[in-house]
Amino acid sequence: MDKNTQQIQRVRAVRAVENLKKNKFDAYFVESVDQMKELVATMIPEGVSVVVGGSMTLFETGIIDWLRQQPVTFYDRYNPENDLQEMHRKAFSSDVYLTSTNAVTMEGELLNVDAGGNRTAAMIFGPKKVLVIAGVNKLVKNMAEAEQMIKRTARPMNNERLATNNPCRLVGECTECISESRICSVFVRFARSQVRDRICVILVNENLGY
Repeated sequence: MDKNTQQIQRVRAVRAVENLKKNKFDAYFVESVDQMKELVATMIPEGVSVVVGGSMTLFETGIIDWLRQQPVTFYDRYNPENDLQEMHRKAFSSDVYLTSTNAVTMEGELLNVDAGGNRTAAMIFGPKKVLVIAGVNKLVKNMAEAEQMIKRTARPMNNERLATNNPCRLVGECTECISESRICSVFVRFARSQVRDRICVILVNENLGY
């Protein structure tokens, strides 16, 4: 991003953080991935159990590899030696759960779309602390805009990444298909954090994930 775009995104992100806090989320804005890692490090004490949700953002920021080097019990869903379903279940009893989100609204809400719902389920209940890391490219005005953005970005992009046979790969955006291989099955709106500060949203002034 150029300096002008970064400044506008900075202003929008700060406003979003204010509204997230009003909705009982813990929320921060940082300028870079390096600053984000420094902040995350203060939130993951030595010896705690950590699980991550499926996320391109976490890979792009290097958080997955970073966690593998920390003095924590990391239940690594990306380790081929681990059973994926078991890793999903470990999330519910973990101390810290890291993930991203499909959209953050300026009104201080989150919107997520899942296939099986393991990610959104853990965000809703179970882990003591949920850390949500998102780039400013996930910022939108409201829920209506969030739905449209996700239809144009996350839904077709995840289908492309997984090489499905779903029509969004052909037309470049979601068609609300009824395909047997459809992966967009669970839609969860987080209007607020029921337990104050349990869900922490960290907005990074970079474009991350989709």
